[in-house]
Amino acid sequence: MVVLASAGGNTVPAIARLVQGDEDAIRGVIHRFNQMGMASLDPQWAGGRPRLINTEDEAFIVATATTRPEVLEQPFTRWSLRKLAAYLARNPHRVVQVGRERLRQFLRKHEISFQRTKTWKESNDPDRDAKLARIEHVTSRFPDRVFAFDEFGPLTIRPHLGAGWARKGHPDRLPANYHKLHGVRQFHGCYSVGDDTLWGVVRRKKSAANTLSALKSIRAARPDGAPIYIILDNLSAHRGQTIRAWAARNKVELCFTPTYSSWANPIEAHFGPLRTFVVAGSNHPNHPVLARRLHDYLRWRNANARHPDVLAAQRRERARVRSEKGIRWGGQHLTPAA
Repeated sequence: MVVLASAGGNTVPAIARLVQGDEDAIRGVIHRFNQMGMASLDPQWAGGRPRLINTEDEAFIVATATTRPEVLEQPFTRWSLRKLAAYLARNPHRVVQVGRERLRQFLRKHEISFQRTKTWKESNDPDRDAKLARIEHVTSRFPDRVFAFDEFGPLTIRPHLGAGWARKGHPDRLPANYHKLHGVRQFHGCYSVGDDTLWGVVRRKKSAANTLSALKSIRAARPDGAPIYIILDNLSAHRGQTIRAWAARNKVELCFTPTYSSWANPIEAHFGPLRTFVVAGSNHPNHPVLARRLHDYLRWRNANARHPDVLAAQRRERARVRSEKGIRWGGQHLTPAA
């Protein structure tokens, strides 16, 4: 508007009144146009100093932050912001001068947070694939005749830390305990995959005799004499000759999980809520009271178990997803009928 008005022969005061601007600013626009021509209409102003850290430097910062310092021959196991900034300023590969606050902003931008280290185990069982495939086969083909067994413990009589709703700044408190005079117990749990029910009994220790009693209770849950399948781990108390002979006589197939693969046992997923809602945050006076609390929770849980039709639909959906995505389990590409 200023350029067009000036080209039309208007004076600077008239143009200033037209655009409601300052006369000196109007003169500056006219002088720049006379010097630069049309380029003056797009001056490309930019505030602040030029950027010192480019995209490549930012990528190098992220790569360094996610690399263990030991790999880069640094004498520590994790980075702090101070140590990371100092290394970036002196490293032999690419020098990047960055402050700690700007470094924190870069890490937050790329969703890199300070997290605890976790561990993992790889199964060294030579029959790992065959065992996992067998567990997948029976749980998908015969869910109504599949059961899982394992021990949950040790159960101790002491105050257990937990969590719960409370007024801000007023958490529930438990007394300290320095004397553990009640010993430990083990909960021998049995889980029906088809019915989504969990039951068990508290014992003093793990033993072959206690395992056999639990397996007999599972066999009694299906008194029709048809074969059943029990998933359990490789504990020595689960693999005795007496147990194997009893299983052969009573049409019970023992499906052992691979070594270091307890996650393949369906009952493991149900021990977490047991610990969260019965043990955590508790201060039971003795083992009989703890056992009653466990069985009270089991009765409530089984009364609120998922409907069999819902369970069947969920199994079909999981099998469909595995089939479509070609998910490997047990070392093989499994289909819903595998």
